[in-house]
Amino acid sequence: MQFEKFNPNQRLEKEYNGKRLKDKEGKMNRTITLMAMISILSFLFTPESFAQRGMKWHGSGNWGPNTQYGRLYNPQTMETISGEVASVDTITPIKGMSSGVHLLVKTVKETISVHLGPAWYIQRQDMKIAPGDKVEITGSRITFQAQPAIIVAELKKGTEILKLRDGDGFPVWSGWRRR
Repeated sequence: MQFEKFNPNQRLEKEYNGKRLKDKEGKMNRTITLMAMISILSFLFTPESFAQRGMKWHGSGNWGPNTQYGRLYNPQTMETISGEVASVDTITPIKGMSSGVHLLVKTVKETISVHLGPAWYIQRQDMKIAPGDKVEITGSRITFQAQPAIIVAELKKGTEILKLRDGDGFPVWSGWRRR
């Protein structure tokens, strides 16, 4: 049995010449091809994720000005009332809407239902409203579910003012969509 003398340079020449070199080139080509495929696929699926197709966009929760509920607001029926908040609730005015903040306000003449706006907007305001608060409300008097109600444009509590709609009844939470 003969043993070959170990020569490190000779071994390197054998590894990089012939099959070993071809294997490394093949692995590198496969890696580049795989990276290119991943890049192409990521570009194909990126617009879909930005557009959120397949996900439901909640938007205003149907609290916008041109929705069934939004069209109830009538600038011709504006009035101002003063009274004490009897209760604060969340309601869903019309099926398919997100929840909204609702007050019962006791005035000298009546106890009336008062609709502020979407809960996701009202709950993020600095002004907090609680039963027992004295308030002044300006808004559109409507008939909602056969009962009188007011859709609020502006609510005053002490020196605080919460503006919810402009003079035409356009909701402030929809302001970026205007025009």
